This record gives sequence, structure tokens and C-alpha cells, in this order.
Amino acid sequence: MGARDYHEDLWEAIPEGLEPSHLKRRLAFLLAAVAPGERVLDVGCGEGRFTAQLARAQVEVVGIDVAEEPLRRARKRYPELDLRLITESQRWPFEDSSFDIVWAGEVIEHVADTAGWLSEVRRVLPSGGRLLLSTPNHTRLRALWLAVSGRAFDAHFDPLGDHLRFYTPRTMRRLLSDFGFEEVRIGGTGATLGLHPVMLVRARRSRF
Repeated sequence: MGARDYHEDLWEAIPEGLEPSHLKRRLAFLLAAVAPGERVLDVGCGEGRFTAQLARAQVEVVGIDVAEEPLRRARKRYPELDLRLITESQRWPFEDSSFDIVWAGEVIEHVADTAGWLSEVRRVLPSGGRLLLSTPNHTRLRALWLAVSGRAFDAHFDPLGDHLRFYTPRTMRRLLSDFGFEEVRIGGTGATLGLHPVMLVRARRSRF
């Protein structure tokens, strides 16, 4: 099975119109970070829920995904949006420095070629451009909570699940720094971040 078939099969198994996880918290984080007129690339846009909200916030937004099924659903619901199918292993069809912001909600944990993916994120951002992303949170405190509950642990690390990577705040900061991002900030501190299931991350493309 090729990568495209794999992603299509995953989406075929997801009920149409299912609300994205932690929608309100992630949407509040995203909309607080954008301004009207900015150019935003929604990477892994899925059924277009966040793309549509960005458009309503008067930003210039393009949504991309590696599967056609979620884009079909999104086009049916939001025909006014600019939504494009991309190939996972190829260069994204955008010029260098095309966007002020890249938003990737619950995407990076699914990416097989993290280095290639982050290189493309960096390429389409100008110097000083911003990366906003959310991903499942794996602090030590949350890992301990998962370990205590065998059922929760098994569900979280399901061997048939589609999550390929698992990030802690420390590994996320190191990864983004290695790929030329600075001012990496992760939403929440202390106990709030420790147990919350989602990391909200913002970083800036270094100026060189």
C-alpha cells in the first residue's frame, strides 16, 4: 500500500463532520496569533474547519492535505476555500517565503519524514515568519498518568494507531531549534502543561 492509499483509508474510516479534538482550545490559540491580511498556510487542513475559521478572520489562507477524501468533504462544506492536494514526498507547490504563518494542527505526529516536512515549513516562511502547531503532549507527568491507567496507555499507544512520533516540550524545543526556529514557546506552564493532553507551540523562523 502506498502512502496516498494509506492516508485515504484512514480518512475513509473517520466519520464525516467529526469535531476535531480540543477544537475550542486550539482555535482560540490560533486565532489569537493571526491578524487580518496575513498569509497563512494550513498544513494538514483535513475537512477545513480551521481553514474556514481563518478565512472568517480575514486572513489569506490556503489549506493543503495529503489525502483527497478530507478535501472532498471540505470543498462540499466550504466551496469558497482555497484547498489543494499535495504529495507527501514532494516539494510543496509554493514559492519560498510565500506565507507569514504556517499552522499545523495535530499533524507533526503523523509525519514520517519530519526533517523533510520541517524543511518545507521553513522554506515557505520568510525570515521572522511564524510556525504555529498543536500536537499531543507527552510530559513526564502525563506519561506517568498514562502508565497508571493500563487502559489509557494501551489506547494512547495503540500499535495500529496513526501517530508516528511522540513529543515532549523538551524534544519539541530541540527539534525546532535544530531546524532554524527561535523564540519557541509552548502554551501552559507547570502543572497546566504537565497534564494537558495537547501542546500548543509557536516559534519564529530565525533571521538569517
